[in-house]
Amino acid sequence: MTAKPILYYTPGSPPCSSVMLCAGALGLELDLKAINLKDGDHLTPEFLKMNPTHTIPVLNDNGVVVTDSHVICSYLADKYAVDESLYPKDKVQRMQVDARLYFDCGHLFPRVRIMVEPVIYFGEASISEEKIRYMQRAYDGLEKALASGKYLCGDHLTIADLCCVASVASAEKFAPIEEDKYPNVKAWLQRLSELPYYKKYNAEQADILYNLVQTKFEENKKA
Repeated sequence: MTAKPILYYTPGSPPCSSVMLCAGALGLELDLKAINLKDGDHLTPEFLKMNPTHTIPVLNDNGVVVTDSHVICSYLADKYAVDESLYPKDKVQRMQVDARLYFDCGHLFPRVRIMVEPVIYFGEASISEEKIRYMQRAYDGLEKALASGKYLCGDHLTIADLCCVASVASAEKFAPIEEDKYPNVKAWLQRLSELPYYKKYNAEQADILYNLVQTKFEENKKA
């Protein structure tokens, strides 16, 4: 009997949430193994053997090790999906999904990190207005992408939506989405929040990150 794929993850991490959302969309059960970055779990010899760049998440699918959340979602969709809707095999359609994935890894998630990492790791006691505005400007790309359909690549949910919404769900807690400027983004976020697996794999995870940052605000102010 084949074992469940193992996902090494950190609670509250948007990239990890995106993989769990993808598994939820596929109806795939993962064996979740929590990694504590502060304790250096990602720097052990065992972990570095799997992923020399020591990032999370990491997937171990019965000996096949896949790193980077976007690549993991692509892998899972290719292997476990019953149809092509989440990650089309048509070259042009797949290229569009890939472009949205790159928008997340190049723009959305890095701006989330710019806001929260200095608070979590480097003692900052607030998030500057400049960083918040920088995050909000990234919503414009999503707004325009959503002008032609309910989802980022038209009228069908894809892994691009799942990866981007993991970043946006965390981002909007610190950099609110202004509905008058970004109505398509607000409607898209609401639409995805109604997925049966969304609350567990994304909303609750975004809350974990938000609460951690709020706790660190207080600790850093006292320090």
